Amino acid sequence: MASFAKIENNIVIAVHSVVNEVLKDLNGIEQENIGIEFLKTLYNEPNAIWKQTSYNTVGGVHLLGGTPFRKNHAGIGYTYDSQRDAFIPQKTYNSWILNEETCNWEAPVARPELTQEQINNKNYYKWNEETLNWELING
Repeated sequence: MASFAKIENNIVIAVHSVVNEVLKDLNGIEQENIGIEFLKTLYNEPNAIWKQTSYNTVGGVHLLGGTPFRKNHAGIGYTYDSQRDAFIPQKTYNSWILNEETCNWEAPVARPELTQEQINNKNYYKWNEETLNWELING
């Protein structure tokens, strides 16, 4: 299955799946534009904006070793950035910074590693926007 994001004002408002066979040209090669035309016709929305997205792409890495596609799999509420040709998730916290390589938001302070004892106790770190630091939460 291929995934396509419907975009309005650079925001993903829907993600739809299309059977791969629909995307193939006369030579059997999958083409994004064929999927886009299929969706425009299916929903009778000739002016809709659709972009293909890869379920297996996260942070600019293809999880199965293939070629990464548009940095991240699109989700509802994500931004499509045409300059980067990337889907960017919603910003979690105001202080977080966009990583240009992954197109994901990162805390301005690296999260500390948990010790094995903390893991065993089911502790975890949670971002505290007031202190701009990680807070250890006891599990």
